[in-house]
Amino acid sequence: MRVVIGSDHAGFPLKQPLIAHLSGCGHDVVDVGSFDPGPVDFPDIAGALTGKILSGEAERGIMVCGTGVGAAIAANKVRGIRAAVLHDWHCAHQAVEHDDVNVMCLGAQIVGLWLARDLIDAYLSARFSDDPDFRRRVAKLSAMEAS
Repeated sequence: MRVVIGSDHAGFPLKQPLIAHLSGCGHDVVDVGSFDPGPVDFPDIAGALTGKILSGEAERGIMVCGTGVGAAIAANKVRGIRAAVLHDWHCAHQAVEHDDVNVMCLGAQIVGLWLARDLIDAYLSARFSDDPDFRRRVAKLSAMEAS
């Protein structure tokens, strides 16, 4: 799968080993920054990351900031993006299966490397359900977004 990943300065230390994990699992990784531990604003990274998803250059995205919250808020401002803070395994796969989440947000100050790798594996292996209830609900989210 082609995955786009980005972080602010708080997420930068976790992002680097996550890129290695993704590549080691056979994913094609696009890194949109930050590229050093210097201060950067997460909305700028979220804009670059979501642009790659909307253009079709990546199927899913992973944003890493301090808590994941700011990244999720920023990404969800973009039409066509469904972002969620995913800090447990069940939510990491169910967010995709039930809600068609296309941007996973992680908090580098909340989860460690081992858990982050497990969460990413659950997120990327999940597929949106064919269940009509889930499809109907996601369609309603898209309608809300368009209004």
